[in-house]
Amino acid sequence: MASDFEGFEQDFAVLTAEITGRIGKVPKLLGDEKKQMVANVEKQLEEARELLEQMELEVREIPAQSRGMYSSRMRSYKQEMGKLEADFKRSRIAYSDEVRNELLGDDGNSSENQRAHLLDNTERLERSSRRLEAGYQIAVETEQIGQEMLENLSQDREKIQRSRERLRETDANLGKSSRILTGMLRR
Repeated sequence: MASDFEGFEQDFAVLTAEITGRIGKVPKLLGDEKKQMVANVEKQLEEARELLEQMELEVREIPAQSRGMYSSRMRSYKQEMGKLEADFKRSRIAYSDEVRNELLGDDGNSSENQRAHLLDNTERLERSSRRLEAGYQIAVETEQIGQEMLENLSQDREKIQRSRERLRETDANLGKSSRILTGMLRR
């Protein structure tokens, strides 16, 4: 399982490096090349999201004692993915502004405040999403710990019941022995 996770990690690293390179090229391209590059980056981002989902499934299958290390790696990969998506959104906003300016002949100064406001709102939404995701992760981990505790308590209950049964048997045997000894003393 850990080897599958490490394979996914390598694929994710290669894919994010490609995405980063392509995001850097988007503002420098023109026309159809730019459209094609944006479409390619969108496809690769979707692949990266799918890889993250597969990695998360692998982490859930890893034994609890070594899961913490992999969970922290997953958090860093999710942060990296969020940063890539934010960078891509910024490059797409620049791309859409350039297209709009070409079509309208506008210099774009009037929309600078709107773009900054939009970016601020997007960042706030992303932070909120990360917080919700972290809360969900904590809830899942808490549920797993609770389940393990219930299993341990169930095992302890079975042990106590077996011990109680042995004590009853021992008590019955002692009573029988006592009666035999009393009978022997009378004779």
